[in-house]
Amino acid sequence: MQETTLAGKVALVAGGSRGAGRGIAIELGKAGAIVYVSGRSVRGETTNGFPGSVDETVDQIREAGGTAYACRCDHRQDEQTEALVERIRKEQGRLDVLVNNAWGGHDLEWSLKPIPFWEYPLELWDAMFQGGVRAQLGMNRYAVPLLLKTGGGLIVHPTFWDDGKYLSAFYYDLAKSTINRMAFGLAQELKDKGVAVVALSPGWMRTELVLAGHDTDEANWQKVDALQRTESTHYIGRAVCALAADRDVMKKSGSVLQVGRLAEEYGFTDVDGRWIPPFQI
Repeated sequence: MQETTLAGKVALVAGGSRGAGRGIAIELGKAGAIVYVSGRSVRGETTNGFPGSVDETVDQIREAGGTAYACRCDHRQDEQTEALVERIRKEQGRLDVLVNNAWGGHDLEWSLKPIPFWEYPLELWDAMFQGGVRAQLGMNRYAVPLLLKTGGGLIVHPTFWDDGKYLSAFYYDLAKSTINRMAFGLAQELKDKGVAVVALSPGWMRTELVLAGHDTDEANWQKVDALQRTESTHYIGRAVCALAADRDVMKKSGSVLQVGRLAEEYGFTDVDGRWIPPFQI
């Protein structure tokens, strides 16, 4: 284990099978937190054939010396979310960090290239708002009481944001804007409760799907010119760890934060030692 700054803390990463969720879960585990990793994809049975599962994420945490548990959970189903929080309550008696990363935007095989919004299928609303925004709302609904019982904590909503600029794809922009506002509103609800809530925006991440789209992998991405501005999913993970360890994190509650700016503030780098500035459209 590389770090122990979060020793004794309990974290739940919802949507931790791959992408940002996986990077965040692994870094939390390395920092000493007990990590529950939830998602629809389990070993041998992934979502839409995508690479990655909650079991593989947990394997990586344990290989690094951390403690983690794989939890099959479809966060579109409230009863499953509620049962997961109850499991954590029974097993740990507390919850310190909630990473609300459930997202259904990839459920449809549809490119998010900029086109007139009326040419997108209406099903994109269901994928992004039911599988993303609504799932995250339900997660908050059931997890916040346990955070309050703990006496405080941190809720992180991974998002995308660039100084309020339009994100080109209509439904994607609307979903991310809603997530940002949900973090802001929840921060107002919890401002006197010791629970900080932030939306956290990475840059262009080298997720499994991005790497596959460029016919490469994490070991060879530097050979691809188009990926030179990218960052690993561990970069946002290190940002979450820095926030979770910050005793003054309540001062940031309600804000949309950018990973690159937090790296500069807290002094962490990506896995290759680089400081990567905030992504700009």
